[in-house]
Amino acid sequence: MAGSLVKAASAGRQRRRRRAVMSDINVTPFVDVMLVLLIVFMVSAPLLTVGVPLELPQSRAKSLDQDRRPLTVSVNGTGEVFLQDSQIAVEDLVPKLKAIIEARGGGPDERIFVRGDRRVDYGTMMRVMGRLSEAGYHRVALVTEIEQGGG
Repeated sequence: MAGSLVKAASAGRQRRRRRAVMSDINVTPFVDVMLVLLIVFMVSAPLLTVGVPLELPQSRAKSLDQDRRPLTVSVNGTGEVFLQDSQIAVEDLVPKLKAIIEARGGGPDERIFVRGDRRVDYGTMMRVMGRLSEAGYHRVALVTEIEQGGG
């Protein structure tokens, strides 16, 4: 009888040991999601190129770095003028550009980029650049492609 009391007392004191809580995260789903996002961005990045399709002339000049999206005027091969991505009449260029200067808070030191197709005639480009000067943009940068080949 004494043996059974000892067994009963010791059985009451013994508890089942629980496993410690595991605080590690499972990394596999995280890596899977990151790989899927990487593939999505790699596929969609070339589709996000913005601008009017032009055949730009080539030059040896280095590219310019800028923090915000620059203001761009483009002239395609048929002489149509685009402000950023929307087509605009040459006559409407000055009022729109003046409104942009006021909205951005820019001044005469603000730079504007001009992209012209290599097939556009010189007179059309000079007319557009005259309108830019009339609107108050005196820092005009002509955009070209980097020249391919040696020499």
